[in-house]
Amino acid sequence: MGSLDLTIAIPVKNESKNLPGCLNSLDGIARQVVVIDSGSTDNTRKIAKEWGADVIDFEWNGQFPKKRNWYLRNHKPSTKWVLFLDADEYLTEDFRAALRAELPSTAKVGFWLHYTIYFLGKKLKGGYPLTKLALFQVGAGEYERIDEDRWSDMDMEIHEHPEIEGDVGEISAKIDHRDFRGMESYANKHNGYASWEASRYLKVMSDKKTQMNWTWKQKMKYRLMRTVWIGPIFFLGSFFLMGGFRDGRRGLAFAIMKMSYFTQIYCRIKELEQVKS
Repeated sequence: MGSLDLTIAIPVKNESKNLPGCLNSLDGIARQVVVIDSGSTDNTRKIAKEWGADVIDFEWNGQFPKKRNWYLRNHKPSTKWVLFLDADEYLTEDFRAALRAELPSTAKVGFWLHYTIYFLGKKLKGGYPLTKLALFQVGAGEYERIDEDRWSDMDMEIHEHPEIEGDVGEISAKIDHRDFRGMESYANKHNGYASWEASRYLKVMSDKKTQMNWTWKQKMKYRLMRTVWIGPIFFLGSFFLMGGFRDGRRGLAFAIMKMSYFTQIYCRIKELEQVKS
């Protein structure tokens, strides 16, 4: 089968452990594969070039746009569709089949995608589901504009979602989300996320226009950030309501990590408020 009218864009930095599996999972599905690199110091660039991907260098200047929007604005794909894929995400056979069935004739301009989550080496049966609006038509929109003041050192959009003009659908076949960099990387990544989320919260709560474009999940999350109970609420939701208990000790550990992460965001918000008062 031939490739689809699709560009797969993979933002990376030091992803030599994850990138080979990600690239090998593509299996000729896309007309173009682009790896957007932020100065990797490992073998990431070599892996991408040897595989045959186009490599683009990105250096963040601390201002808008970050990596995904920068790519859309400065290296606009020539294909009809673009799929943003992280290096720790792997296309499954079912997902590739769904893409081939859906994209050629759909009237949708974007799709919400679903992901499996691997934790401590095995796929989780329960816990909060991971969904992202990561597949859309080129020119249909871009990721939320957020003007930040280096809230973290992360040069890629974190929890922003694309703002798309047109009808958005859903692909139920899942992409595998597997990070082989270990718990140290997991903890460091979420530490950076927490710093960003706290600063974002303080800025956005006075911005009613931005709030109008939020998804229902964003609205719920930002309401909960006002209370110290956000951590326990996410723990209960992950372990009990979302079936994390089915994963036993791994499910419990995953729920505890979620609780710790959201509690950290709450504490950082309070700390920033004290600094500003």
